[in-house]
Amino acid sequence: MGKFVGVLFLFLSLVASSYAQSCSNFAFSGNRVFATCNNLPVLNSVLHWTYHQANHTADIAYRHAAVTASNWVAWGLNVGGSGMRGTQCLVAFQNSSGSIHAYTSPIPTSSYATQLAEGSLSFGVSKISAELTGGEIIIFATLALPAGRTNFNQAWQDGSLSGTTPQAHAQTGNNMRSTGTVDFATGQTSAGGGSDSFESVLRRRHVHGVLNAVSWGILMPMGAVIARYLKVFKSADPAWFYLHVACQTTAYAVGVAGWGTGLKLGSDSKDVTQDTHRNIGITLFALGTLQVFALLLRPKPDHKLRFYWNIYHHAVGYTVIILSVINVYEGFDVLNGQKNWKKAYTGVIIFLGAVAALLEAFTWFIVLKRRSANKQHPAPHHAANGNGYSV
Repeated sequence: MGKFVGVLFLFLSLVASSYAQSCSNFAFSGNRVFATCNNLPVLNSVLHWTYHQANHTADIAYRHAAVTASNWVAWGLNVGGSGMRGTQCLVAFQNSSGSIHAYTSPIPTSSYATQLAEGSLSFGVSKISAELTGGEIIIFATLALPAGRTNFNQAWQDGSLSGTTPQAHAQTGNNMRSTGTVDFATGQTSAGGGSDSFESVLRRRHVHGVLNAVSWGILMPMGAVIARYLKVFKSADPAWFYLHVACQTTAYAVGVAGWGTGLKLGSDSKDVTQDTHRNIGITLFALGTLQVFALLLRPKPDHKLRFYWNIYHHAVGYTVIILSVINVYEGFDVLNGQKNWKKAYTGVIIFLGAVAALLEAFTWFIVLKRRSANKQHPAPHHAANGNGYSV
């Protein structure tokens, strides 16, 4: 058994040695040579560099294999955080003329949404260039590393192009694991470096989006449709009221859970500010809470204040619905790349709008028909029920 373990460790060491050797023996164009290299754990990527202690710079070569002319690739350092958000990137892709375009792009810390727009980084970059050969894009550059440190979080990615515009990378699999650390002085790299937290945050964002889309964005409008259109049918009284209350209270309860996940996301991502989405969310929570308390303070139908309560209740209710739909779309914009979710929700809203329009027409038909019948056969004044309909 001991001999078997020894042979196994020997085999693994030989494999690791050959893996490292394949990295260091790579022949670059122009006879370029780099002192250190590491095979990155995912996305067929390798980082080569030479660190110059005298002026605190690093010559780097980032290799990304298994790509085509319709792909973009990126590698960068995250100086103040981890994951892709906030990363200072080197980007490359093949443009329409067939040449390789290489440039710098800072990913904002305020959002996951980015199209890798060209811009200056927080540290100096010179001699940036790229080439595509044998299905592999290689980016070359010299980095003026931020003073006082050599260890950084790194991230790398690939994705598809639409013309010459980089599109969002995949939100699953290895594209969500392509982060780690690199120390230019010691030559050490490690996997992870925040990828787990990134995936965890993204998962919470999705949960937050689903909870709020279902509660504020779907159940709330459904409850309003029930209240407005079912009560016209005498046989639905008082069932419509209980259905309305059940729908709205369920929406509020689920919405509170969604609001709670939003607070957690905000506390975990203090460098991210979604002001419009956050402010509308706070307003919705406040108005929704007022509606719940207003239900408890609802005057009786014959009370002199009931008329004013109805005005308040309808005004706040419709305001909540309008703001809810707006904020759901704001949330979809924050969740970059979730176009299918946006399309599905749009379909639901169109369906609810169509149903409401049909019911509105039918309701007016019923009301006008009853008014006509009442004019032809007026009922005694004392025969009217609490809803205003003749019995």
